[in-house]
Amino acid sequence: MSNINLLLEKLDVCPLEQLDKYTNDGKKVIGCAPVYAPEELVYAAGMIPMGIWGAEGEVTSAKEYFPAFYAAPILRLMDLGLEGKLDKMSGMIIGGLSDGLKGLSQNWKRAVKNVPCLYIGYGQNRKIKAGIDYNEKQYIKLKKELEEIAGCKIEDSKVEEAIVLYNNHRKAMSEFNQLASTHLNTITPTLRARVMSSAYFFDKAEHLAILEEINNILKSTPEEKFEGKKIVTTGILANSPDIMKILEEFKLGIVDDNVNHESGQFDYLVDEATDNPVRALAKWISDIEGSALLYDPSKLRGQIVIDKVKKHNADGVLYLMTKFSESDEFDYPIIRDELNEAGIMNILVEVDQQMTNFEQAKTALQTFADMI
Repeated sequence: MSNINLLLEKLDVCPLEQLDKYTNDGKKVIGCAPVYAPEELVYAAGMIPMGIWGAEGEVTSAKEYFPAFYAAPILRLMDLGLEGKLDKMSGMIIGGLSDGLKGLSQNWKRAVKNVPCLYIGYGQNRKIKAGIDYNEKQYIKLKKELEEIAGCKIEDSKVEEAIVLYNNHRKAMSEFNQLASTHLNTITPTLRARVMSSAYFFDKAEHLAILEEINNILKSTPEEKFEGKKIVTTGILANSPDIMKILEEFKLGIVDDNVNHESGQFDYLVDEATDNPVRALAKWISDIEGSALLYDPSKLRGQIVIDKVKKHNADGVLYLMTKFSESDEFDYPIIRDELNEAGIMNILVEVDQQMTNFEQAKTALQTFADMI
């Protein structure tokens, strides 16, 4: 499996180094704050979309703009902007899908002068025609802003090409997710998180090429017998290096997820070959189910998690709660009750990009591993 290790090493990148690489090559980079940014519009303009979901570390300058009880990914993203670490970006797309993200957009406009804020005022009632119409208009506005930055018109044909590329990438990510579930000794939680996270920092065509090689190796390798316990994860963000190491220590393998940062990238495809590709992107938002950050009156997230547990015959569910995310906190009691009613063992672990002490999480996960 040495070849797969070399490929996985290629994905072990620092986003800021990737930013330097692309800008040094003469490419413009557009940052994409969480979550569901229409990256295809950026790509169609000949620019590189780069998802930035905060960073591990203590909150610094953002304390001047936000109260302490804000979700760390928002605070740490603001830190990166205030510290000038994202100055090489030509813009930052921020969608107003939560109160926290709305606050980020306004503070970004006020304080981060070198990286223009490209705000998307999403309509949350996204499934009705009026909602799709409204979100399409938001994307048309964004498209014009991107054209000004790129210095060229974004042709519909280029958007269609980008949609096909991104859909191919989504299919390859979905295939990797399935293959990883049957190769838990090779694809540890740390390596799985690396593949999921790196997708945000690479040119999608570049990442797709590496991903397809990884998938081909896994497909040619017999399924592995895993001696530990299989879990499904859910939450907004689930790539904490320390939490992943704890899972590995107690032989907890991730067979699937309902995580915005992970399967949120690839669980749904954008309609191809339409006469209006921008509207197809708006419709994609309306198709998504089970997201903590999208209006979901039917509360389908719990059943989606249950279905993933059943599909993989998993032993339990790990709910990784992003601290101070009101969207995730509101969902938890509902999902917990549904999992309990279904007889599925589950545990809540609160995560924060500022965390330095993981002993409490370690004790909880060790107990969980023993119980399941």
